[in-house]
Parts: sequence; C-alpha cells; structure tokens
Amino acid sequence: MKANVGGIDKALRAIMGLAIIGAGFHFQTWWGAVGAIPLLTAMIGYCPAYSIFGISSCAVKTEEPNTK
Repeated sequence: MKANVGGIDKALRAIMGLAIIGAGFHFQTWWGAVGAIPLLTAMIGYCPAYSIFGISSCAVKTEEPNTK
C-alpha cells in the first residue's frame, strides 16, 4: 500500500473528519460516524478512491543524477 495522501491533504482530511464527527455529536445522529473515513485516511496516508482514479497528492521525489 503506497501512500497517496500528501501533507496538506492529510490536514484537511483530519479537520473535516473531526468536524463531521463533532456535527454528528451535536445533532445527535449516527451520520457523524462518516467522519471516521476521512480521519482514518488522514492517519494512514492512503485513500482507496485515489488509487482507483490514479490520483496522488504526495510530493513526487525526484532522483538525483549520479555524479561520481
């Protein structure tokens, strides 16, 4: 499982996940449990939907040429 969620994306997912969970508690509905999905993907750094569509928000690491 290769990471496909970058730093800013992780932060936004964590914030939105906590906001959805908080709204679920505030309105006393089980829909707040949906907030666990973006929170979980932020914690593990992998989004299955991104891999289906071939998306990645991770920084691309470039290899330095061998100068020896």
